[in-house]
Amino acid sequence: MNFSAITVQLARKPVAMACFFLSLCFGLTLLETVSAAEDFDTRAPYAIIIDSRSGKVLFEKNPDEPIPPASMSKVMTMLMVFEKLKAGQLRMTDKFRISEDAWRRGGAPSGSSTMYAELGSEVALSDLIQGVVVQSANDGAIALAEGIAGSEQRYAADMTARARELGLKISTFKNATGLPADGHVSSVRELARLTRYLIEVFPEYYKYYGQPEFTWNNILQRNRNPLLGKYPGADGVKTGYIREAGYGLIGSAQRNGRRLILVISGLKSSAQRAEEAKRLLDYGFRLFRPVRLFAAGDTVGQARVWGGEVSTVRIVARQDITTLLSDDERSAAEAQLVYKGPLVAPIKAGQQIGHVKIFTEGKLVSSSPVYARDSVAVTDNIWSRALDSALFMAFGG
Repeated sequence: MNFSAITVQLARKPVAMACFFLSLCFGLTLLETVSAAEDFDTRAPYAIIIDSRSGKVLFEKNPDEPIPPASMSKVMTMLMVFEKLKAGQLRMTDKFRISEDAWRRGGAPSGSSTMYAELGSEVALSDLIQGVVVQSANDGAIALAEGIAGSEQRYAADMTARARELGLKISTFKNATGLPADGHVSSVRELARLTRYLIEVFPEYYKYYGQPEFTWNNILQRNRNPLLGKYPGADGVKTGYIREAGYGLIGSAQRNGRRLILVISGLKSSAQRAEEAKRLLDYGFRLFRPVRLFAAGDTVGQARVWGGEVSTVRIVARQDITTLLSDDERSAAEAQLVYKGPLVAPIKAGQQIGHVKIFTEGKLVSSSPVYARDSVAVTDNIWSRALDSALFMAFGG
Protein backbone atom coordinates (compact mmCIF):
# COMPACT_ATOMS: atom_id res chain seq x y z
CA MET A 1 0.00 0.00 0.00
CA ASN A 2 1.42 3.37 -1.02
CA PHE A 3 1.14 6.51 1.06
CA SER A 4 0.45 9.90 -0.49
CA ALA A 5 1.43 12.98 1.47
CA ILE A 6 1.96 16.69 1.06
CA THR A 7 3.90 18.91 3.44
CA VAL A 8 3.23 22.62 3.88
CA GLN A 9 4.55 25.31 6.18
CA LEU A 10 2.22 26.45 8.96
CA ALA A 11 1.31 30.12 8.60
CA ARG A 12 -1.04 32.63 10.13
CA LYS A 13 -3.10 32.86 6.92
CA PRO A 14 -4.68 30.00 4.95
CA VAL A 15 -2.35 28.34 2.48
CA ALA A 16 -3.18 26.06 -0.44
CA MET A 17 -0.88 23.71 -2.31
CA ALA A 18 -1.47 20.82 -4.69
CA CYS A 19 0.46 17.68 -5.50
CA PHE A 20 -0.64 14.70 -7.58
CA PHE A 21 -4.25 15.91 -7.52
CA LEU A 22 -4.07 16.22 -3.73
CA SER A 23 -4.53 19.64 -2.11
CA LEU A 24 -4.16 20.72 1.50
CA CYS A 25 -5.30 24.06 2.80
CA PHE A 26 -5.56 25.22 6.38
CA GLY A 27 -5.72 28.19 8.66
CA LEU A 28 -4.20 28.54 12.10
CA THR A 29 -6.31 30.03 14.89
CA LEU A 30 -5.02 30.85 18.36
CA LEU A 31 -7.60 29.60 20.84
CA GLU A 32 -6.39 31.79 23.69
CA THR A 33 -3.80 34.45 24.40
CA VAL A 34 -0.89 33.90 26.74
CA SER A 35 0.95 36.51 28.74
CA ALA A 36 4.66 37.08 28.31
CA ALA A 37 7.04 34.61 29.93
CA GLU A 38 6.56 34.74 33.68
CA ASP A 39 9.09 34.58 36.47
CA PHE A 40 8.80 31.18 38.05
CA ASP A 41 10.47 29.27 40.84
CA THR A 42 9.80 26.17 42.87
CA ARG A 43 10.39 25.07 46.44
CA ALA A 44 12.05 21.96 45.06
CA PRO A 45 15.85 22.30 45.44
CA TYR A 46 16.30 20.25 42.26
CA ALA A 47 13.87 20.42 39.34
CA ILE A 48 13.57 20.17 35.58
CA ILE A 49 10.78 20.18 33.00
CA ILE A 50 11.37 18.95 29.46
CA ASP A 51 9.26 18.57 26.34
CA SER A 52 9.27 14.85 25.66
CA ARG A 53 9.21 15.04 21.86
CA SER A 54 11.98 17.58 21.34
CA GLY A 55 13.90 17.16 24.60
CA LYS A 56 13.87 20.94 25.01
CA VAL A 57 14.33 22.13 28.59
CA LEU A 58 11.48 24.41 29.71
CA PHE A 59 12.66 24.98 33.29
CA GLU A 60 15.60 23.83 35.37
CA LYS A 61 16.99 24.34 38.85
CA ASN A 62 20.27 22.68 39.86
CA PRO A 63 19.63 20.08 37.15
CA ASP A 64 23.13 18.54 37.16
CA GLU A 65 23.73 18.35 40.89
CA PRO A 66 24.35 14.72 41.95
CA ILE A 67 21.50 13.56 44.19
CA PRO A 68 20.40 10.25 45.73
CA PRO A 69 17.59 9.23 43.36
CA ALA A 70 15.87 6.91 45.85
CA SER A 71 13.18 4.78 44.16
CA MET A 72 13.31 6.94 41.05
CA SER A 73 16.32 4.69 40.31
CA LYS A 74 13.82 2.00 39.39
CA VAL A 75 13.24 3.71 36.04
CA MET A 76 16.71 2.46 35.10
CA THR A 77 16.05 -0.90 36.77
CA MET A 78 13.01 -1.44 34.59
CA LEU A 79 14.53 0.06 31.46
CA MET A 80 17.01 -2.82 31.49
CA VAL A 81 14.11 -5.28 31.75
CA PHE A 82 12.17 -3.65 28.92
CA GLU A 83 15.21 -3.73 26.64
CA LYS A 84 15.62 -7.46 27.26
CA LEU A 85 11.92 -8.08 26.66
CA LYS A 86 12.06 -6.23 23.36
CA ALA A 87 15.18 -8.16 22.34
CA GLY A 88 13.47 -11.46 23.12
CA GLN A 89 15.88 -12.27 25.97
CA LEU A 90 13.03 -12.29 28.50
CA ARG A 91 9.39 -13.34 28.36
CA MET A 92 6.48 -12.20 30.50
CA THR A 93 5.96 -15.77 31.67
CA ASP A 94 9.53 -16.18 32.98
CA LYS A 95 9.67 -16.95 36.71
CA PHE A 96 12.00 -15.33 39.24
CA ARG A 97 12.76 -16.77 42.66
CA ILE A 98 12.40 -14.63 45.78
CA SER A 99 15.67 -15.18 47.62
CA GLU A 100 16.15 -14.67 51.32
CA ASP A 101 17.99 -11.42 50.61
CA ALA A 102 15.17 -10.15 48.40
CA TRP A 103 12.62 -11.13 51.03
CA ARG A 104 14.54 -9.80 54.04
CA ARG A 105 15.83 -6.48 52.58
CA GLY A 106 12.92 -5.79 50.25
CA GLY A 107 10.01 -7.85 51.45
CA ALA A 108 7.66 -7.79 54.43
CA PRO A 109 10.43 -7.87 57.11
CA SER A 110 12.12 -4.77 55.62
CA GLY A 111 9.39 -2.26 56.35
CA SER A 112 10.10 -0.69 52.94
CA SER A 113 8.06 -0.61 49.74
CA THR A 114 7.20 -4.23 48.96
CA MET A 115 4.83 -6.46 47.04
CA TYR A 116 4.87 -9.00 49.91
CA ALA A 117 6.27 -11.83 47.80
CA GLU A 118 6.81 -14.97 49.87
CA LEU A 119 10.27 -16.30 50.66
CA GLY A 120 11.30 -18.98 48.17
CA SER A 121 8.32 -18.38 45.88
CA GLU A 122 8.59 -17.99 42.13
CA VAL A 123 6.95 -14.94 40.59
CA ALA A 124 6.18 -14.34 36.91
CA LEU A 125 7.92 -11.42 35.24
CA SER A 126 4.55 -9.84 34.39
CA ASP A 127 3.74 -9.63 38.12
CA LEU A 128 7.19 -8.39 39.09
CA ILE A 129 6.93 -5.57 36.55
CA GLN A 130 3.66 -4.40 38.08
CA GLY A 131 5.04 -4.81 41.58
CA VAL A 132 8.09 -2.66 40.86
CA VAL A 133 6.34 -0.05 38.73
CA VAL A 134 3.08 0.35 40.64
CA GLN A 135 4.10 -0.54 44.21
CA SER A 136 7.81 0.36 43.99
CA ALA A 137 8.47 -3.13 45.32
CA ASN A 138 12.03 -3.56 46.55
CA ASP A 139 11.64 -7.33 46.82
CA GLY A 140 10.58 -7.39 43.17
CA ALA A 141 13.52 -5.24 42.07
CA ILE A 142 16.06 -7.40 43.90
CA ALA A 143 14.53 -10.59 42.51
CA LEU A 144 14.76 -9.22 38.98
CA ALA A 145 18.38 -8.17 39.46
CA GLU A 146 19.40 -11.52 40.89
CA GLY A 147 17.53 -13.50 38.26
CA ILE A 148 18.91 -11.53 35.31
CA ALA A 149 22.50 -10.85 36.36
CA GLY A 150 23.14 -13.42 39.10
CA SER A 151 23.46 -10.78 41.81
CA GLU A 152 22.10 -7.34 42.57
CA GLN A 153 25.62 -5.91 42.63
CA ARG A 154 26.34 -7.17 39.12
CA TYR A 155 22.98 -5.89 37.87
CA ALA A 156 23.71 -2.45 39.35
CA ALA A 157 27.06 -2.41 37.53
CA ASP A 158 25.22 -3.25 34.32
CA MET A 159 22.79 -0.40 35.00
CA THR A 160 25.69 2.02 35.31
CA ALA A 161 27.34 0.69 32.15
CA ARG A 162 24.09 1.08 30.21
CA ALA A 163 23.67 4.62 31.56
CA ARG A 164 27.09 5.50 30.13
CA GLU A 165 26.10 4.02 26.77
CA LEU A 166 23.05 6.29 26.81
CA GLY A 167 25.29 9.30 27.40
CA LEU A 168 24.59 9.76 31.11
CA LYS A 169 27.76 10.79 32.92
CA ILE A 170 26.50 11.24 36.49
CA SER A 171 24.14 8.33 37.10
CA THR A 172 25.91 5.62 39.06
CA PHE A 173 23.96 2.73 40.57
CA LYS A 174 24.95 0.57 43.52
CA ASN A 175 21.71 -1.38 43.75
CA ALA A 176 18.46 -1.99 41.88
CA THR A 177 16.15 -0.42 44.47
CA GLY A 178 17.42 3.07 45.24
CA LEU A 179 17.84 2.23 48.92
CA PRO A 180 20.63 4.27 50.58
CA ALA A 181 24.12 3.36 49.35
CA ASP A 182 27.35 5.34 49.10
CA GLY A 183 27.93 6.54 45.56
CA HIS A 184 24.40 5.76 44.35
CA VAL A 185 23.61 9.03 42.53
CA SER A 186 21.90 10.59 39.54
CA SER A 187 20.61 14.05 38.61
CA VAL A 188 17.19 15.39 37.72
CA ARG A 189 18.37 16.06 34.14
CA GLU A 190 19.57 12.49 33.65
CA LEU A 191 16.45 11.02 35.24
CA ALA A 192 14.37 13.10 32.81
CA ARG A 193 16.45 11.87 29.88
CA LEU A 194 16.04 8.26 31.01
CA THR A 195 12.30 8.72 31.32
CA ARG A 196 12.05 10.28 27.89
CA TYR A 197 13.93 7.32 26.43
CA LEU A 198 11.60 4.88 28.19
CA ILE A 199 8.45 6.65 26.96
CA GLU A 200 9.59 7.11 23.37
CA VAL A 201 11.16 3.68 22.85
CA PHE A 202 8.92 1.44 24.97
CA PRO A 203 5.33 2.74 24.77
CA GLU A 204 4.03 -0.82 25.10
CA TYR A 205 5.58 -1.08 28.57
CA TYR A 206 5.21 2.54 29.64
CA LYS A 207 1.47 1.88 30.08
CA TYR A 208 2.23 0.21 33.43
CA TYR A 209 3.26 3.57 34.89
CA GLY A 210 -0.30 4.84 34.62
CA GLN A 211 -1.74 1.78 36.37
CA PRO A 212 -3.52 3.06 39.50
CA GLU A 213 -3.27 -0.11 41.61
CA PHE A 214 -2.04 -3.68 41.79
CA THR A 215 -3.11 -6.62 43.93
CA TRP A 216 -0.59 -9.25 44.94
CA ASN A 217 -1.03 -11.97 47.57
CA ASN A 218 -4.57 -10.64 48.04
CA ILE A 219 -3.14 -7.28 49.13
CA LEU A 220 -4.37 -4.25 47.20
CA GLN A 221 -1.82 -1.44 46.93
CA ARG A 222 -2.32 1.84 45.10
CA ASN A 223 0.17 3.74 43.03
CA ARG A 224 1.86 6.43 45.14
CA ASN A 225 2.10 8.89 42.23
CA PRO A 226 0.15 11.97 43.43
CA LEU A 227 -0.59 13.05 39.85
CA LEU A 228 -2.50 9.95 38.69
CA GLY A 229 -6.22 10.60 38.64
CA LYS A 230 -5.69 14.10 40.03
CA TYR A 231 -3.87 15.99 37.30
CA PRO A 232 -5.35 16.09 33.77
CA GLY A 233 -3.40 13.92 31.37
CA ALA A 234 -1.01 12.47 33.95
CA ASP A 235 0.07 8.89 33.23
CA GLY A 236 3.30 8.32 35.18
CA VAL A 237 5.97 7.95 36.32
CA LYS A 238 7.73 7.23 39.67
CA THR A 239 7.94 8.55 43.21
CA GLY A 240 10.99 8.33 45.46
CA TYR A 241 11.80 8.89 49.10
CA ILE A 242 14.68 8.18 51.43
CA ARG A 243 15.72 10.36 54.33
CA GLU A 244 18.92 11.43 52.59
CA ALA A 245 17.09 12.60 49.47
CA GLY A 246 13.74 13.91 50.68
CA TYR A 247 10.63 13.46 48.56
CA GLY A 248 11.06 13.21 44.81
CA LEU A 249 8.97 12.52 41.75
CA ILE A 250 9.31 11.81 38.07
CA GLY A 251 6.02 12.89 36.52
CA SER A 252 4.59 13.06 33.04
CA ALA A 253 1.37 14.37 31.51
CA GLN A 254 -0.10 14.90 28.03
CA ARG A 255 -2.35 17.61 26.60
CA ASN A 256 -3.39 17.91 22.94
CA GLY A 257 -0.55 15.67 21.81
CA ARG A 258 2.08 17.49 23.88
CA ARG A 259 3.87 15.52 26.62
CA LEU A 260 5.89 17.11 29.41
CA ILE A 261 8.26 15.30 31.77
CA LEU A 262 9.22 16.75 35.13
CA VAL A 263 11.65 15.59 37.80
CA ILE A 264 11.82 17.10 41.29
CA SER A 265 13.77 16.09 44.36
CA GLY A 266 14.49 17.30 47.87
CA LEU A 267 10.97 18.23 48.96
CA LYS A 268 10.10 18.15 52.68
CA SER A 269 6.83 16.23 52.53
CA SER A 270 4.65 14.18 50.20
CA ALA A 271 2.09 17.02 50.18
CA GLN A 272 4.73 19.54 49.11
CA ARG A 273 5.92 17.12 46.42
CA ALA A 274 2.39 16.85 44.99
CA GLU A 275 1.82 20.61 45.06
CA GLU A 276 5.12 21.50 43.39
CA ALA A 277 4.69 18.84 40.71
CA LYS A 278 1.34 20.29 39.70
CA ARG A 279 2.70 23.85 39.73
CA LEU A 280 5.61 22.87 37.52
CA LEU A 281 3.43 21.09 34.99
CA ASP A 282 0.98 23.98 34.91
CA TYR A 283 3.87 26.34 34.22
CA GLY A 284 5.24 24.09 31.47
CA PHE A 285 1.92 23.81 29.67
CA ARG A 286 1.42 27.58 29.85
CA LEU A 287 4.43 27.97 27.58
CA PHE A 288 2.41 26.46 24.72
CA ARG A 289 -0.60 27.97 23.01
CA PRO A 290 -3.53 25.83 21.92
CA VAL A 291 -4.01 26.35 18.19
CA ARG A 292 -6.74 25.12 15.88
CA LEU A 293 -5.77 24.14 12.37
CA PHE A 294 -9.25 23.08 11.29
CA ALA A 295 -12.70 23.36 12.81
CA ALA A 296 -15.12 20.45 12.76
CA GLY A 297 -16.58 20.16 9.26
CA ASP A 298 -13.79 22.10 7.54
CA THR A 299 -12.48 20.79 4.24
CA VAL A 300 -8.88 19.74 4.77
CA GLY A 301 -8.14 18.90 1.15
CA GLN A 302 -9.18 16.65 -1.69
CA ALA A 303 -7.82 13.44 -3.13
CA ARG A 304 -7.97 11.77 -6.54
CA VAL A 305 -10.42 8.87 -6.81
CA TRP A 306 -9.96 6.26 -9.53
CA GLY A 307 -12.93 4.67 -11.28
CA GLY A 308 -15.55 6.94 -9.69
CA GLU A 309 -18.45 8.99 -10.97
CA VAL A 310 -16.39 12.01 -9.91
CA SER A 311 -12.62 12.22 -10.00
CA THR A 312 -11.99 13.67 -6.53
CA VAL A 313 -13.36 13.44 -3.01
CA ARG A 314 -13.27 16.17 -0.38
CA ILE A 315 -11.53 15.28 2.86
CA VAL A 316 -12.96 16.85 6.01
CA ALA A 317 -12.27 17.09 9.73
CA ARG A 318 -14.98 15.47 11.83
CA GLN A 319 -13.81 17.25 14.98
CA ASP A 320 -11.65 20.30 15.66
CA ILE A 321 -8.01 19.56 14.90
CA THR A 322 -5.99 21.27 17.63
CA THR A 323 -2.54 21.01 19.14
CA LEU A 324 -0.23 22.88 21.50
CA LEU A 325 2.66 24.84 20.00
CA SER A 326 5.14 27.33 21.37
CA ASP A 327 5.62 30.64 19.57
CA ASP A 328 8.87 29.39 18.03
CA GLU A 329 7.25 26.16 16.86
CA ARG A 330 4.34 27.92 15.16
CA SER A 331 6.72 29.63 12.74
CA ALA A 332 8.55 26.42 11.84
CA ALA A 333 6.02 23.58 12.21
CA GLU A 334 4.85 21.50 9.27
CA ALA A 335 1.51 19.87 8.52
CA GLN A 336 1.10 16.75 6.42
CA LEU A 337 -2.09 15.30 4.98
CA VAL A 338 -1.32 11.60 4.70
CA TYR A 339 -3.67 9.03 3.20
CA LYS A 340 -3.42 5.44 2.09
CA GLY A 341 -3.58 5.32 -1.64
CA PRO A 342 -4.53 4.96 -4.33
CA LEU A 343 -8.19 5.71 -3.54
CA VAL A 344 -10.46 3.52 -5.64
CA ALA A 345 -14.24 3.88 -5.90
CA PRO A 346 -16.57 3.17 -4.24
CA ILE A 347 -15.94 5.62 -1.38
CA LYS A 348 -18.51 6.02 1.41
CA ALA A 349 -19.32 9.34 3.06
CA GLY A 350 -17.73 9.35 6.52
CA GLN A 351 -15.09 6.79 5.52
CA GLN A 352 -11.75 7.53 7.15
CA ILE A 353 -9.30 8.56 4.44
CA GLY A 354 -6.13 9.41 6.34
CA HIS A 355 -4.63 11.73 8.96
CA VAL A 356 -3.46 15.30 9.37
CA LYS A 357 -0.07 15.11 11.08
CA ILE A 358 1.76 18.02 12.69
CA PHE A 359 5.55 17.96 13.00
CA THR A 360 8.01 20.21 14.81
CA GLU A 361 11.74 19.76 14.20
CA GLY A 362 10.95 16.46 12.50
CA LYS A 363 9.06 15.12 15.54
CA LEU A 364 5.41 14.14 15.30
CA VAL A 365 3.36 16.37 17.62
CA SER A 366 -0.17 15.25 16.79
CA SER A 367 -2.13 13.07 14.40
CA SER A 368 -5.85 13.50 13.73
CA PRO A 369 -8.07 11.34 11.48
CA VAL A 370 -9.86 12.89 8.49
CA TYR A 371 -12.79 11.55 6.49
CA ALA A 372 -14.51 11.57 3.09
CA ARG A 373 -17.22 14.24 2.99
CA ASP A 374 -19.27 12.58 0.24
CA SER A 375 -19.81 9.17 -1.26
CA VAL A 376 -18.27 8.35 -4.62
CA ALA A 377 -19.92 5.54 -6.57
CA VAL A 378 -18.26 3.46 -9.27
CA THR A 379 -18.80 5.04 -12.68
CA ASP A 380 -21.05 3.33 -15.24
CA ASN A 381 -19.18 4.95 -18.11
CA ILE A 382 -17.01 2.24 -19.65
CA TRP A 383 -14.82 4.80 -21.43
CA SER A 384 -14.16 6.69 -18.20
CA ARG A 385 -13.24 3.44 -16.48
CA ALA A 386 -10.90 2.54 -19.32
CA LEU A 387 -9.21 5.95 -19.25
CA ASP A 388 -8.88 5.85 -15.45
CA SER A 389 -7.41 2.37 -15.66
CA ALA A 390 -4.84 3.51 -18.18
CA LEU A 391 -3.90 6.57 -16.12
CA PHE A 392 -3.79 4.51 -12.96
CA MET A 393 -1.40 1.99 -14.51
CA ALA A 394 0.76 4.81 -15.84
CA PHE A 395 0.87 7.18 -12.87
CA GLY A 396 -0.56 5.44 -9.79
CA GLY A 397 -2.47 7.22 -6.98
